[in-house]
Amino acid sequence: MVLPVAELPDDIDALKAMIQAMAREHAEIARGNAARLDAAMAEVARLKAVEAAANERIANLTTIMNVLQRTQHGTRSERLRLAVDDEQVSFAFEEVETGLAAIRSELDRASGDKPKRAPRPRKGFAAHLERIEEIVEPEIPAEYVGLEKVLIGEDRSERLDVVPPKFRVIVTRRPKYAFRCHDGVIQALAPAHIIESGLPTERLLAYIAVSKYGDGLPLYRQEAIYLRDGVEISRNLMAQWMGHLGFELQICADYILERVKEGERIFADETTLPTLVPGSGKAMKAWLWAYARDDRPYGGTCPPMVAYRFEDSRGGECVARHLAGFNGILQVDGYPAYTSLAKARAKAGSNDTIQLAGCWAHLRRKFYDLHIAGVSQVATDTIVTMSALWKIEDEVRGRDAETRAARRQERATPIVAGLFDLWESELRKVSGKSKTAEAIRYGLTRREALERFLTDGRIEIDSNIVERAIRPQTITRKNSLFAGSEGGGRTWATLATLLQTCKMNDVDPLAWLAQTLRRIAQGWPAADIEALGEAVRADVLAKTGVQLDWEIKRIGRP
Repeated sequence: MVLPVAELPDDIDALKAMIQAMAREHAEIARGNAARLDAAMAEVARLKAVEAAANERIANLTTIMNVLQRTQHGTRSERLRLAVDDEQVSFAFEEVETGLAAIRSELDRASGDKPKRAPRPRKGFAAHLERIEEIVEPEIPAEYVGLEKVLIGEDRSERLDVVPPKFRVIVTRRPKYAFRCHDGVIQALAPAHIIESGLPTERLLAYIAVSKYGDGLPLYRQEAIYLRDGVEISRNLMAQWMGHLGFELQICADYILERVKEGERIFADETTLPTLVPGSGKAMKAWLWAYARDDRPYGGTCPPMVAYRFEDSRGGECVARHLAGFNGILQVDGYPAYTSLAKARAKAGSNDTIQLAGCWAHLRRKFYDLHIAGVSQVATDTIVTMSALWKIEDEVRGRDAETRAARRQERATPIVAGLFDLWESELRKVSGKSKTAEAIRYGLTRREALERFLTDGRIEIDSNIVERAIRPQTITRKNSLFAGSEGGGRTWATLATLLQTCKMNDVDPLAWLAQTLRRIAQGWPAADIEALGEAVRADVLAKTGVQLDWEIKRIGRP
């Protein structure tokens, strides 16, 4: 700072004092600048350290992602070597996403001055959820005290809260009355229950069943969860309860299977269900067969449903027994048991004929593995060409059968014909033992079944409907490891049939099952199963206010 000469003092001592003050001021400013510089350098170092740590974690997560992608799309040898199934891959992807979100939050907090993103628009919460209003009043400044307050508006926000499920004890009292000058005692009859003289209510039984067979929560995990509330229910006892439910509800599961077989077209698939052999401590390979019906893709009004059957075999006699009386289109993968059933009925001259419809998704997977591995140009060409078929299906989904068939004839038929021409031509050029030849032969030997969807609008291009019904059971299987016995496997099939059908119809499985159990306990006749469903629907509506529009409430009756 330079002062004008006129402002400088004439006294030497005063001048010295001024210079010393200015020197101290400059030194103080220098020290302040140095401190701010040190703080800035420290902040830069901290941010660099946070960034480095974040980059390292991102790199680790990226490596995990690459491994998972190889697991999903890599060569067969890679997938076998990693020994990770599809559900594990899905869970792992969720964990990776959680880790990335944590990193983003850490970086946002570290940067501090980063401008906030505009809130993303979100859908409102379901109308039936309870609303609890909290009003946050502002503090009134002293200068406003005594003045009239006028509300000119408000800001409103909603957040989702949860009240964990809690146990309660239902105490039933039945007074006894005697009357003076009259003999005898009057007392109300004890209410009927599914488990007579037992511990659980019907709602508790439904909760345990939905948790295991609907949500994949094994009994041993439920036992640990309930213990946190001081409620001791052994897994053995819960297993006995579930066995009793399986027995009581078997008629409902049988009813659904019969409704499934009334369809013009059904889907079938099967998956393994390891089952303990009594007394050996070992598990045998058993099977869970699934039969699904969903007419909505071609404008049908019958509610979707699925029926499971437990068997200790994967033989053709099982599917023949399950589909006894069925006459229509059976859409399946390439498993020979279904082909044998169709041929056997045709050879016997049965009136219950079966037409097989193939699944293009299964065929696509064989070529997709080769495409990802980059070992077959014909596989790549097949995958690119096939993509057009699913685009056509997106356009016709929900249309009536005639419209679907006409559109497919116009647009999909040339594509399919071109694919089969390509495969027939390329099969002569590749080694007969190669994976490419194997995939081509899979398609060529099933040509009739694969082409059937082109002329029949009731048929889907794939069997994903039943595969989606199978997937929840594979999750439950992975969590539970095995069924405890053949009886446990049959109970699994029975309860999974009812609960999965509820889910397919957007019906609350807990409310439905609890009400159904109450009605059965009250002695509803098995011969009047349709009226049982009607009564359950009325009960749910009266107690919850929820209208059950889909007819699983009537056990699948259209």
